[in-house]
Amino acid sequence: MDQATITKLSSFRKKLHQYPELSGEEKETAKRVLDFFKEIQVDKTLKGLGGTGLAFVFEGKEPGPSSLFRCELDGLPIKEENDIPHKSTISGKSHVCGHDGHMAIICGLGLELVKNRPKKGKVILLFQPAEETGEGAYAVIQDPKFKEIKPDYAFALHNLPTFESHQIILKKGAFAAASTGMIIHFKGRNSHSAHPEAGNSPAVAMSKTIVALERLPDAMKKFTLVTVIHARLGEIAFGTTPGEATVMATLRAFENETRDLLVTYAEKLCTQIAKEYGLEVSFDYTEKFAATHNDPEAWEYGNQAAKKLGLKTKHARIPFRWSEDFGLFSSHTKTLLFGLGSGKKQPQLHESNFDFPDDLIPTGVDMFWEIIKQLHQ
Repeated sequence: MDQATITKLSSFRKKLHQYPELSGEEKETAKRVLDFFKEIQVDKTLKGLGGTGLAFVFEGKEPGPSSLFRCELDGLPIKEENDIPHKSTISGKSHVCGHDGHMAIICGLGLELVKNRPKKGKVILLFQPAEETGEGAYAVIQDPKFKEIKPDYAFALHNLPTFESHQIILKKGAFAAASTGMIIHFKGRNSHSAHPEAGNSPAVAMSKTIVALERLPDAMKKFTLVTVIHARLGEIAFGTTPGEATVMATLRAFENETRDLLVTYAEKLCTQIAKEYGLEVSFDYTEKFAATHNDPEAWEYGNQAAKKLGLKTKHARIPFRWSEDFGLFSSHTKTLLFGLGSGKKQPQLHESNFDFPDDLIPTGVDMFWEIIKQLHQ
């Protein structure tokens, strides 16, 4: 990749960084991507995919497989704390996960495909909405337009701080965890705070639930993790004994089935505690992520690409505990999600001072291009 192209992609990345949009709201981001692709001759453009999503299709002249390369459109509801010229201009919103960099990489792949179109099959570049909430992949896959581009393979990367810059992190099988956000509602009975005995406060039940939930993985045979992320008891009213409580927790496992089993056990535990204290209990769920599972065949394409490029490779033994919405594609096609090291001293993902290193853009493009050459040239 020549320096002019690198500069162009870096500038576009910085523009995206300045104007982040939250999950499901990425209309202006999608417009910016569309504008970038105006100069790129594609065979088909799909707009409004799963909401604000975009797909650009490059078709070869000969029959062959179809492969999809995905990036994410959305930013985060986090105030950026950086002293950089391209700092977020949107209050309380930022690209501190690096999705701006991932988009720049896929844009770079588009520029490469214009110069070297696939000879066989087709290549799809997907800009997916709502990755951070775990809703985007489902919306894309359920969209009737997705039938036009249903791929034989799907590939994605995520930059990973704490790993050496430009290092490729690969793993066969489970790569990132399945998870879900669990919301537990306890309902008791209010009373005057001078007469708490007249009511039924869920305070003790809430406290027991917080402690017991995080100990629940001790009883599981496979890896699971419960993290209580929020709890609320009653209202700020000093004359009133609380009558309601809410506990929120994230439940994780390396397999979808194990996560679902953990949810079942958590519901039984909360129901038992509610019964002990004469409370009503109900459950809601949000931000459900499927486990990301790397197919052996797709993994081999990534492994060969890293070898061809002479990149240092880390073969992970244990899956990552975080979740990625790309996991849902694993249930529909052969997938590979790999890590791209973004520096040992780089701030962690979602930290307020994270900024995607632009020097990673050519490495990401090169990795995807080497995969394309194996499948389509």
